[in-house]
Amino acid sequence: MLDHYTKKILNARVYEVANETPLELAETLSLRLGNPLWLKREDLQPVFSFKLRGAYNKIVQLDADQQRKGVITASAGNHAQGVALAAQRLGLTALIVMPKTTPDIKVQAVQRLGAEVVLHGNTYDDAYEHACGLVKTRGMTYIPPYDDPDVIAGQGTVAMEILRQHSGGIHAIFVPVGGGGLIAGIAAYVKALRPETRIIGVEPEDAPCLHHALAAGERVVLDQVGIFADGVAVRQVGEEPFRIARETVDEVILVNTDEICAAIKDIFDDTRSIAEPAGALAVAGAKKYVTRERISGKALVAIDSGANMNFDRLRHVAERAELGERREALLSVTIPERPGSFRRFCEMVGLRGITEFNYRYADPTQAHIFVGVQMHGGDTERDELIRELSKGDYSVLDLTDNEVAKLHIRHLVGGHSQSANNERLFRFQFPERPGALLRFLQHIGGRWNISLFHYRNHGAAYGRILCGIQVPPTDSDDFQSFLDNLGYEHWDETDNPAYRLFLG
Repeated sequence: MLDHYTKKILNARVYEVANETPLELAETLSLRLGNPLWLKREDLQPVFSFKLRGAYNKIVQLDADQQRKGVITASAGNHAQGVALAAQRLGLTALIVMPKTTPDIKVQAVQRLGAEVVLHGNTYDDAYEHACGLVKTRGMTYIPPYDDPDVIAGQGTVAMEILRQHSGGIHAIFVPVGGGGLIAGIAAYVKALRPETRIIGVEPEDAPCLHHALAAGERVVLDQVGIFADGVAVRQVGEEPFRIARETVDEVILVNTDEICAAIKDIFDDTRSIAEPAGALAVAGAKKYVTRERISGKALVAIDSGANMNFDRLRHVAERAELGERREALLSVTIPERPGSFRRFCEMVGLRGITEFNYRYADPTQAHIFVGVQMHGGDTERDELIRELSKGDYSVLDLTDNEVAKLHIRHLVGGHSQSANNERLFRFQFPERPGALLRFLQHIGGRWNISLFHYRNHGAAYGRILCGIQVPPTDSDDFQSFLDNLGYEHWDETDNPAYRLFLG
């Protein structure tokens, strides 16, 4: 079976549309991992994904009558672009059925390539069922995204290039898995020529179709799949890919959203390119494997499979990347409600960077703050900080792995306060550097009570704070003098209508 696929891969017609992509050493990440990690840069293809290899290899081998009637497929995006480009190059009509959840960047890319797009359903499976119905009514030839020998052979040319580009031994190749076409092609070729190289699939925790299938010994249908990594949001692995995977894939690693976001950042740090979530899966899996196995000095390859990222996802990725790398801790800390409490808390945190600080006055005796703290020592440092704060009589709740806190609570801390009398609201801006937040609180001193506080480190040159301060009318002159001597840019927002509606 492997020899059969080796011949198909060697004879695959892909280079009429596809590039031979570079195999690049991720120098920064390699140093951190203690293992050389090479990135197979499939994000550099004309459609920013490996998918055009299999699509073209399938379409170019259709007979004249099939090509005349045109091609149709269902896809979450990257296969769609591959089919559209292949059809454009061959002068064929193409119809693409895409889930309604497909990122706009992928829909628009397909349309620019001249294909007709039909949006249907919320998952690939919904789109697939609709496409099958259109095959019957339009007489077009369906181009499978992964469950087809010619498609698998086209994707397998990725492995052919890797073994040609890397002359030494390879300990493991990490491959993102959706329907399984890519890992089937890579595994069939590599295991035929270098059986000692481990083939490791990587899937999101919320879309583990191959992982569960291998565990069950048969293909399974997932009840639902997450769509953050939309390029691999498939409920069932393909029949032919699964048949190959059972013989050739060594294991499948599952990674969570935070780990995927951290891998996107890792790829950016080394290449200055932005991988889509599915494109960064292999790097996330490689990192998890190295930590688990405690290996060093082993040559590793990760397939950077795509870069079709929606711009509006970048904020979410940036927020979750530090959590995924265990470089940020999210804590709920209860401190006494009295002037100077914030300052004492920041003194205990020390020179660790504060990434976020949210607080709203609600109780006359206790203050509950939501705080993000930079970590350089991962979970060990986080546990140490929690112990230090607990010794200081603070009640601490670790929210680092709390999904509700990460997704929602951090953006909702606040609200109206019935007890924050004589509150005035100010925006402050100051040069951003380690310890800057602590120095700001030291300047305010302990005379006036802080009743609202919001700070978020955006990586900019200046830190920005929204601060509510209770100032009795008799202190107005002293407080104005304090502001004049503070040395920070500030704006009085007490009359801001947004404050009055939601916070005042």
